Amino acid sequence: MREDGVRAQRRERTRHTLLREGRRLFAERGYGAVGLAEIVRAAGVTKGALYHHFTGKADLFRAVLEESQQEVGRRVAAAADAHDDPWVRLTAGCQEFLTATADPEIQRIMLVEGPAVLGWSQWRAMDEANSTRHLADELAALVDAGIVAPQPVAPLVHLLSGAMNEAALWLASSVTGPEDLASTRAALGRMLEALRTG
Repeated sequence: MREDGVRAQRRERTRHTLLREGRRLFAERGYGAVGLAEIVRAAGVTKGALYHHFTGKADLFRAVLEESQQEVGRRVAAAADAHDDPWVRLTAGCQEFLTATADPEIQRIMLVEGPAVLGWSQWRAMDEANSTRHLADELAALVDAGIVAPQPVAPLVHLLSGAMNEAALWLASSVTGPEDLASTRAALGRMLEALRTG
């Protein structure tokens, strides 16, 4: 292997390690409680190596958040794509979103720390880029097929996305136990069912 290929692999491993350790630390203790020195120590690299990949802690957190959002997006898409029926695709994807975001690490990074660290407008832009596009496509297909009543899709996407994000936040702070996920999934199913034309 050529020297530049070896260096590229080493750089990619370093970036991956920084993301992994940053994610672990941010999820365990929150963004504000974690310092750069701790991150580079956990990753076994220098601050210079971190600055080679990221402009600082906020940039690293943004990359960790994006990675988490993409992971949830892949899970949602895989759950939806496992079905041919367009209605089942929508409901399976929405239900998988709730299941995926019930993971405490995902909750902390994506739903608690994300908006607090980046601010609401940046967080929303990232959320739209990583999840609402798939929801919009599914809903548009259902409207086109007559399964959902004709209506503008954009407001519906934002209403459903907002409801699911709020449900995920509520689950993150729930103190009554794991049965809340099942109850929330059932409530989401009833809410989605109300959109069907027949």
